[in-house]
Amino acid sequence: MKLLTILFTTFILALFSTRIFQEDWNFVFSGNLGMAVFIIFTGFSHFKFQKGMAMMIPDFIPAKLFWVYITGIIEIAAGIGLMIPSIRELTAILLIVFYVLVFIANINSSRKKINIFKADFTGPGMAYLYKERIPMQIILIVWTWYFGIYLN
Repeated sequence: MKLLTILFTTFILALFSTRIFQEDWNFVFSGNLGMAVFIIFTGFSHFKFQKGMAMMIPDFIPAKLFWVYITGIIEIAAGIGLMIPSIRELTAILLIVFYVLVFIANINSSRKKINIFKADFTGPGMAYLYKERIPMQIILIVWTWYFGIYLN
């Protein structure tokens, strides 16, 4: 849940900034900026923790490092896309689909007790999935829908 700090902090700072500089609360901009910063941050982490992230991918999928890098690029592109009003809704839809698909890797990671930062098997296991990852996935999906589609 530490990653959600990036999302919420960016949102709050952007919201108050729009109030100060635009004299109005810009929820759409602030919510999408929060998600953009969050998803770009996680996208870059694919390049720093590539070995651990490759371990998350189910065994039947070949070229694991390729998928780690391509999903990192997708996340960075999604963050940029959320900030472009003309493609925001499409980006949000695709990002929600992406969140659902990568959840499979999170299940696999929890089952194998993968620690993506150390690239070993000392992770917290299924407790992480139930206590942190599932709630975080729900927040990310609802947030993306609300700010990227519903309010857009």
